[in-house]
Amino acid sequence: MRHHSMPLALAASIALAASFGAHAQDQEDAQVRFSVPAWPGVTVKTALASTLLETLGYEPVQEELGSTITYQALRQGELDAFLAAWLPAQQGMYDASFEDGESKLEDLGNNVDGARLGFAVPTYVYEAGVKTAEDLDKEEFADKLDRTIYSIEVGSGMSDSLNSAVDEDTYGLGDWNLSETSTPGMLSAVDAAIDREEWIVFAAWTPHWMNIEFDVRYLDDPEDMWGPEGGRSDVRTLVRSEFAESHPNATRLLDQLVFTADDQSAMIRGFSYEEREPEAVAVDWLREHPEETRGFLEGVTTRDGEEAWPVVRDALEIPEA
Repeated sequence: MRHHSMPLALAASIALAASFGAHAQDQEDAQVRFSVPAWPGVTVKTALASTLLETLGYEPVQEELGSTITYQALRQGELDAFLAAWLPAQQGMYDASFEDGESKLEDLGNNVDGARLGFAVPTYVYEAGVKTAEDLDKEEFADKLDRTIYSIEVGSGMSDSLNSAVDEDTYGLGDWNLSETSTPGMLSAVDAAIDREEWIVFAAWTPHWMNIEFDVRYLDDPEDMWGPEGGRSDVRTLVRSEFAESHPNATRLLDQLVFTADDQSAMIRGFSYEEREPEAVAVDWLREHPEETRGFLEGVTTRDGEEAWPVVRDALEIPEA
């Protein structure tokens, strides 16, 4: 009986194809695809997560997308993770993603403790008696504030809340003006007013560098105009359900990334105010917070199965916690 052996060239090409296939599969398994809207906080936070994942052998990919497209892309399997699901500001998009019984997303919980939205004034205005949103329309204060609220871009969640407040005459703001420009425009107006010790009220939020650079106070919001609990916000981590099942190790790391609003404000200051690279800001923060970094990595391994903390500590030159 004659044996027909496979031609060597064909055998080699099949082996090469199998090798490429295995490499492509391995590369796909290593990928973690993040959505990164153009917001300073999520930019630095995602840079930090990506730095840790890369050190552990993963291949993080970052896409700059708006929040609406992000939710769609997550549901369609085109993204894996999102570290900036602000609630209640994104409540409509969030609820739509979880409304059916078989959601394709998993909510890993809040990753910033202490986030909030609200009216803010310089501390000298607060100490002069403007301590709650109910004080704004009092005659002795409203005139000094020129019956004007400074805010960010039209179409943002904050802009929507403010326009609703004016339309509904919440806190007597029905005859007030909204100066809506952009985040840099608003902050420039605040900076100039504080420089001259003039009166100003503006739409603020934390985490952000404004809370470090400006001496300001948030006003009480008894009618919850900015949302429940006086504008308290959650910033949730969302991952694709299939990703959570196929990447339990990476998911555990993302689940354990939790920052205080002050930590996030400091990171945002480094990136947005000092104009440093987000990766450099992230690594500096990790080196300055070894205990928190070790906590992020508890029970996490490299892709090869090694304990994560010693590998990250040595690679990023983090002091022993």
